[in-house]
Amino acid sequence: MIEALATVDFGAPEKFGSHVFRVEIPAARTEPVVIVEDYGYRGHEAGIPRDEERVVLLRRSWSGISDVARREFNDRLKSAKTATGRWRTGTNLVDRLLGKELCVLAWAVETATDEQLPVTCSRWAALRPEERWWLFSMTVAEAGLPEDTQRGWRRALFHALSDGEKPAPGRRRRRPVEDDLFRLPLFKDAE
Repeated sequence: MIEALATVDFGAPEKFGSHVFRVEIPAARTEPVVIVEDYGYRGHEAGIPRDEERVVLLRRSWSGISDVARREFNDRLKSAKTATGRWRTGTNLVDRLLGKELCVLAWAVETATDEQLPVTCSRWAALRPEERWWLFSMTVAEAGLPEDTQRGWRRALFHALSDGEKPAPGRRRRRPVEDDLFRLPLFKDAE
């Protein structure tokens, strides 16, 4: 029989030296939340640092995403028959893959307005985990540090996930894709 893996917080392996993400939530409500990728035993090998800060998030932005992330992660942990977690002041450990997904959400909201936060959370929740992992990999390759806020994929995540507002009244909606599926503008005379 396979022994169940002991976990803490949000699915992070309990054993020391695992690759996890740390979410540092300070007691002061004005201080930012910091998400750090901790490479565990892999750190300090082959040029890999011990850990890297991935995002420093304003407390207002963290408050806008924390419940969505908690619900999403706990639903997945329950389905895997693993203990669930909750955010608390101090250090919160997050499974390596869930941490990547959390970074994608945090990067998407770091410059969002209060009105854009729910839209971004909704669009992030609609992504499959594999899509979030891919977005993390693409983003971290060129803009994965806190100071990279306005660069490359980091900026693209903001635009892709925050641009979901309904059109203003009287504004035309785009045609459904099916209308264009077998018709291209080049061939409209051939019909």
